[in-house]
Amino acid sequence: MIISIILLVLGFVLLVFGADKLVDAASALAANFGIPNIVIGLTIVAFGTSAPEMVVNIFAAVNGSSEMVMGNVLGSNIFNVLGILGISALIYPLTVKSNTTWIEIPLSLLAAVLIWILANDMLLNFQVNDFISRSDGLVLILFFTIFLVYNIMVSKNGQETGESIEIPLGYTTTKSIFWILVGLAGLVFGGKLIVDNAVELAHLFGMSERIIGLTIVSIGTSLPELATSVAAVRKKKVDIAIGNVVGSNIFNTFLILGVSSIITPVQVNPASNLDILTNIVAGLLLFLFIFTGKGRALERWEGGLLLALYMGYLALLVFN
Repeated sequence: MIISIILLVLGFVLLVFGADKLVDAASALAANFGIPNIVIGLTIVAFGTSAPEMVVNIFAAVNGSSEMVMGNVLGSNIFNVLGILGISALIYPLTVKSNTTWIEIPLSLLAAVLIWILANDMLLNFQVNDFISRSDGLVLILFFTIFLVYNIMVSKNGQETGESIEIPLGYTTTKSIFWILVGLAGLVFGGKLIVDNAVELAHLFGMSERIIGLTIVSIGTSLPELATSVAAVRKKKVDIAIGNVVGSNIFNTFLILGVSSIITPVQVNPASNLDILTNIVAGLLLFLFIFTGKGRALERWEGGLLLALYMGYLALLVFN
């Protein structure tokens, strides 16, 4: 058990280190070839912060660990809104841009509802099992493509879509390629260590892979989003914090769950409906809270409420 815990922690360290190096080196390489900062932000940085979830889910899908796949996606989305935004809003109230209010947050809520629709075949299609099929995965990928095209169009119109990217200095082309390979290696080895040892711990403690995925794995893979959002809030770049989280949720649902279900159709545990509904409620509360108080913002008391709800959700998981 102790060895599994050590290897799990090592996996998270490698995963976060790999993602960080991959983003820095790839951003520098793209800048060396004259690619605009806004394009780097929409592609390399956005994909990089979701790389931990992607790698873990690919390994889980290949291993046929459907509960880990669903648990990581739903757990990350729930932690992003209730946990990360809750913590960020407690540090400093979060103002929200118009695009985020009317397009990106509703789209993330739509993504949460879409998971419920795709995952309830027994209720809606009268099937004998609930699962997200390969065709469902293709639908999710199509939604992701639309989201990506939307971001590109917005950037072409000169509107702010997210963080202004600071390109790391001192990266030559050769050095960038070296660190890209190192980052990819960290992601691959870290992801495999996490999946293998999380499954092992679940068996040792008599817990389901769903619970491990919803708690330890999802929080661990969301560390880049947490670090980015807290750093942004401390610099008073409050719109970045909420845009980062909402964008990550859209990536998790449309891209990561889509790719995972294409690799292996995802069997849905009936107990996952609690997590799916919690994900919907979190998205709905975020949308509603923006319109309470003065202006479009997430206030400190609302952040505290989101964080308290997350603690309550974790307690419910543990006691169940």
